[in-house]
Amino acid sequence: MKAKTVIESAPRQESTVEWPVEDADIAAWTDKYFMRTKRAVQRFGEAQVTYAVFMRRPVISAPRLVLDWLATMAARRGCTFDIDLRYPEGKWVGAGEPIFYVTGPFAQLVDLETLMLQKLGPCCVAAYNAYSMCADLPKVAFLAMDARHCAGTEMAEMMAYAAAVGSARARRETSAVGFVANATDATAHYFGQKAGAGTMPHAFIGYAGSTLKAAEMFDEVFPDEPITALVDYFGREISDALAVCRRFPERVAAGTLSVRMDTPGSRYVEELDPTASYAVLERHVPDVVRGYRSETELNYLVGSGVSAAAAWHMRETLDREGFGQAKIVCSSGFGPAKCKLMAEARAPIDVIGTGSYLPSVWNETYATADVVEYDGVPRVKVGREFLLRK
Repeated sequence: MKAKTVIESAPRQESTVEWPVEDADIAAWTDKYFMRTKRAVQRFGEAQVTYAVFMRRPVISAPRLVLDWLATMAARRGCTFDIDLRYPEGKWVGAGEPIFYVTGPFAQLVDLETLMLQKLGPCCVAAYNAYSMCADLPKVAFLAMDARHCAGTEMAEMMAYAAAVGSARARRETSAVGFVANATDATAHYFGQKAGAGTMPHAFIGYAGSTLKAAEMFDEVFPDEPITALVDYFGREISDALAVCRRFPERVAAGTLSVRMDTPGSRYVEELDPTASYAVLERHVPDVVRGYRSETELNYLVGSGVSAAAAWHMRETLDREGFGQAKIVCSSGFGPAKCKLMAEARAPIDVIGTGSYLPSVWNETYATADVVEYDGVPRVKVGREFLLRK
């Protein structure tokens, strides 16, 4: 299998997920009409075909997982798949433009189409979303916290890889900090890490009985690890953040203490309401709420949950109390649209924990493939002539 240059956007390591490679498993997970086509071709004679593989919307190319899998399948089947990679990893791809062409024996390729497309489309859209978020907030570090929202381990690997690809493009273009870590050990290598990152979930706060007690427990068990105190459990984001900072001033000074805001959209952060939220932004970024805003945009800026006003309010309070070196981590609904508004509001966020770069409109992730050459002769169904190799 030959592939043209692939940009190494994410650290390379063998996949930790077992993708189907046995013929029986592939047959079980492949569209039936592809399996019937395979049998018919085996009876009536082989042909060399070329597939054009493309997306119907603009994306960031993230083909490594599918190309590695195709290489494995070619080796197992004792044949050659020639890859003409038109958009290397990390490149912008327009709607309808083939990301790659793959040429090989029809009977050896036709039953791979279903799984091939599954491994490409979601990665490319997630990479696009991750890039958008990192580029809009270049000074913010991102943590990939998507694992709990993924439909199994295969998707978890695809999303981690995609976040790394989108992040790498943002770094090249905007010098963004980008995604620096993720939540699980299995996919940490995509972010250049040996293990997943994370400190305490809400359940641990409930177990401890108080936010401060949870931080003290964490400090005792993991004295050399940074602490990120989750401060929204009891609805006392400001009070509990200050309590933790006062308890660990040496950590604040060393930059190893962060407070994480994950307030649900059902209520406002402590001390805020609509009027107070507008007042906070008026003090720091007055122009951001003076133009027309949709209801969703206003919610991101001055609404309930983790808004731009909430981040500014936390920063104001920490600075006033002498904890200017305490970092602010925000999570809860931080997808591309919310990140864009946070950028406009210059929200003082140090780290964003997100899984919202996962495609929210799943039909946009559908990759498509068409055979465009049979034994070297161009031929494609009417209406798809734009896929013919130039």
